[in-house]
Amino acid sequence: MQKRKKRRVFSQEFKKQVVELYKAGKSRKEIIADYDLTPSAFDKWVRQYDEPEENEEDEGVTAEQKEIRELRKENAQLKLENEILKQAALIFGRMEK
Repeated sequence: MQKRKKRRVFSQEFKKQVVELYKAGKSRKEIIADYDLTPSAFDKWVRQYDEPEENEEDEGVTAEQKEIRELRKENAQLKLENEILKQAALIFGRMEK
C-alpha cells in the first residue's frame, strides 16, 4: 500500500510563476516533474490564471450588456445568500425544539 503524500500549500505568487513558466514555453511534463506537482493541481492553476483579464473581456461589449452581466452576477449571489439563510433558519429552528 502506498503512503499518501502530505498535502502541501502553495502561495498565489508561486502558482502564478509556474503558470508564467508554462506560458513562456516550458512543457507541462517538465514543470510537473521539476516542482513535484500533481497534474490536476497544475491544470487547475493554468485554468485559474489563464482566464482573460476583465478589460480584455469587456472589449466590444456595450454598457447595457455590462450592466446585465453585473446584475446577473448580483442576482446569483443574492440567490445563494438566500438559500444559505433558509438553511440556517431550518437548522436553528430545529435546535430550539
